[in-house]
Amino acid sequence: MSRIAALLFALLVSGAAHGAEYMEKTPYQLSRAFSPGVVTSGGMPVWVAGQTATQDSQGNNIANNFEAQVKQVFSQIDGIMKRAGGSLDNIVSMTVFIKESRYGDRFVEMRKDFFQNRNYPGSALITVTNFARPGIEIEIQAVGVVGDACSSDNPCSAEAKAKKTQNK
Repeated sequence: MSRIAALLFALLVSGAAHGAEYMEKTPYQLSRAFSPGVVTSGGMPVWVAGQTATQDSQGNNIANNFEAQVKQVFSQIDGIMKRAGGSLDNIVSMTVFIKESRYGDRFVEMRKDFFQNRNYPGSALITVTNFARPGIEIEIQAVGVVGDACSSDNPCSAEAKAKKTQNK
């Protein structure tokens, strides 16, 4: 029985490293750091509640500091995903709310640093009037999938399967 458990754990961990299948991106989508679609099959979904921050992990005040809040919020999401057995690499979708539209381009540039493999989640970037607490500049809600069967090596989408067949 312990061998079966070890095998299942190994499959889960190996799937976590590959994540899902991120559909081919246009140059515009790459420049804006999002994928047009993410295909998953199986795996464990992780629904991450909207994350905000007015203090960083050391307890420093980061109210009204957009860049510090972006870093802290991504750190929080990564921590939640790690508790579920994954990481930021397993995020397949995110909805991003920002208070100031002027921060849209800066957010996109910062997001690229968190997804260096260019497997960006499907994403929406929305400007809001305000948040529930003073000093909040950004909120991110996300969905991750840990242990998914799809990947660039094992495509699940019709598009990627056809492309793989053509390249043989």
